[in-house]
Formats: sequence, C-alpha cells, structure tokens
Amino acid sequence: MTKRTAIVTGGNRGIGYETCRQLARLGYRVVLTSRDVDKGMQAAERLRREGGEIVYRPLDVTSLRHIKDLFHYVQRNFGGADALINNAAVYLDEGRNVLETAIEVYRTAMDVNLYGPLVLCQTFLPAMLAQNYGRVVNVSSGAGQMGSLAADTSAYRLSKLALNGLTLMLADAVAGSNVLVNAVCPGWVRTDMGGPAAPRSVEQGADGVVWLATLPEGGPSGGLFRDRQPIDW
Repeated sequence: MTKRTAIVTGGNRGIGYETCRQLARLGYRVVLTSRDVDKGMQAAERLRREGGEIVYRPLDVTSLRHIKDLFHYVQRNFGGADALINNAAVYLDEGRNVLETAIEVYRTAMDVNLYGPLVLCQTFLPAMLAQNYGRVVNVSSGAGQMGSLAADTSAYRLSKLALNGLTLMLADAVAGSNVLVNAVCPGWVRTDMGGPAAPRSVEQGADGVVWLATLPEGGPSGGLFRDRQPIDW
C-alpha cells in the first residue's frame, strides 16, 4: 500500500506533537504544521530522530494563502492528503465570564478554532472525495458539549460548540463516501493549554485522535468521541 499522508495542525507541541509521533510510528508520512516556524522545525527534527517520515510546513490556519500553499505542496509532492487533523486552537479566556469577555476574544477564537478547520476542510475534502479516501478529525472539547455549557471560558466553549456543529455538517456533505469526519474530546490533558494539574497524559489525549485518523473503511462518521467511545454533543 502506498504510504498514507496525514496533516496535523498545531503539531509543534502537546496533543498535536504526540499525534504526529504516534502516526509516524504507524508508518504514516506526517506533515507537521505550526504557526511558529522555529518551534515547528525544532519539533519536526526531534521526531525525525525517533524515526519515521516527518515533513514540516508553516501554517497559520487563519491565512487563506497558507492553506492554499499547504494544499498545493501536499498535492504536488505526495499526491494528496489521506488524513487531516484539525488540532490547532487557542484558549484565550480562562477564568473570564461571558458578561466580561471582549468581542475581539470571541472573534479570534472563532477564527482559529472554527474558521481555520472550515477552510482547511473546504480545501482538502474535494480531493479526498475524488480519491474516495479521507479521514478528518476535529479536535474538540467537552467544554463545547451542549450539556456542559457554562458562563466561564465562553469564547472557547462557543468555538468548540460551533466546531462540533461543523463536524456534523461536513459528515453529511461526504455521506456515502469513504471519507469519514469526526470530532474528538481528548479530555483534560497535561499540556501548555491544559496545565500541569490535568489528570491525563498527552499519550492518552492523542490516542483517540489517532484512532479516528486511521479508521478502517465503514468506520463511524459524524460522531463525537472520547476514549474511543461516542459521547453526547
């Protein structure tokens, strides 16, 4: 089988970095992307020393030019992407109430956490449909579940709630094909975003992401999962 190619956004640290590591160990060619070029190149080099094929490309998910450049690079060099992991995200309003969070914070959260994945999917999904293979994983959060919405961290929560809705729409758009689109809640993980008090390791957090990125034909689509089990939206 031709080596599959997976794109991971925000792959320079945390869950994204561990996702790159696990996919490379499974034999995937991994395109590690990040907004910070220096940190991204350093992360890719560390992973290369562990073995596997890691390619670095710069990507600001809010930049249409960056997304188009990434698409053309992957098409030209690898014949297309087989998996797209929308992991890059911002968490800007910890401890802030919905009544006191500035509108600019909401706009930034939506730009990165929702519109970035949307444009990436609009760019890469048509080619996946043409090859009748693709796996899209939107890294979401239990904070965006309808049953857990609260007044705190509202910009982050709204962006993940919207990402969950986008996942359902995308899954419907590709229904009947061998392109599967799902969302995953990795849980509260010990990363720069999650903090040192989080109970879960990055290995545990990335496990569900990698599982969805490597689903066999006939696997689930249009679901939200935690620990490989479906959970409520």
